[in-house]
Amino acid sequence: MKKITLLLLICILFSSCAHRITDFTIISTKNVDLSKASTFTKGRSRKEGVDKAHIILVIPFGRPHLKEAIDRAIESTPGAVALVDGVVYSKSWWAILYGQSKIIVEGTPLMDPSLASNEKVPEYSIAKLNKNGKVREIAEITKEEYLKMKAGIAKDLTSRSFRSTSEL
Repeated sequence: MKKITLLLLICILFSSCAHRITDFTIISTKNVDLSKASTFTKGRSRKEGVDKAHIILVIPFGRPHLKEAIDRAIESTPGAVALVDGVVYSKSWWAILYGQSKIIVEGTPLMDPSLASNEKVPEYSIAKLNKNGKVREIAEITKEEYLKMKAGIAKDLTSRSFRSTSEL
C-alpha cells in the first residue's frame, strides 16, 4: 500500500497537462490588406510560435498570451501576414518547485510578396556554418572581398585532379 501511495504522490508532483484549444483555417494579429489576397502565397513548411510563463512554488509569474505566440509564429517568416491550416495548444507542467505554462501555435505562413521584397538583402554576403551545417552567422562583404574569395576557390578547384566514375 505504501508503494502505491508513493507512486501516486510522485505522479501528482511531476504532473503535466496538454490539450488542443482549437484548429483554425486562417489566423492573424497583423493588419492584413485583403484586397491583395489574390497575390498571397502559402509557405512550404509549418512554423511554431510559443509564449510561456513560469511557475515557482505554485505561484504563477505571468500568463502565456495567445497573441504573443501568434506573433512569434508569423514573424518567423519574412513577409508573412497570417497563418493558415493550424492548431493552438496549451501545455503545462510542474515539478515540485518549478513549472511552466505554454501556449503553442502551429501553422503554415501566408506571405505577402510585396512585404517580403521590401527587406534589404545584401548583394554580397558570406555565411558561416557550425559543425552541423546550420547557419551560425551571415555577414555582408564587399564586391572585392567576394571576387577575391571566388578566385581562390576557383584556383583551388582547378589545381585538383578529378576522376570520372567511368575511370574507377
